[in-house]
Amino acid sequence: DQMILQINRSLGTTMVIVTHELASVLTIADRVIMLDREEKNIIGRGSPEELARSEDPRIRDFFDRSAAEKESEKKGA
Repeated sequence: DQMILQINRSLGTTMVIVTHELASVLTIADRVIMLDREEKNIIGRGSPEELARSEDPRIRDFFDRSAAEKESEKKGA
């Protein structure tokens, strides 16, 4: 994540990154687009903070599940 941020700052370019890692999304993204795998369409767009407050159950599930996995990793460490 830090390397991506450094490249972005030094070049001043727009970058498109595909990830399923919430920590990376929260660290590097200014804007996020979430896609539905089955419907193959956009289900949400905005800042990570805006999407974290989404009422769409698919988006909520991603943020909730990712937060739960992170908490579980902390307990296991």
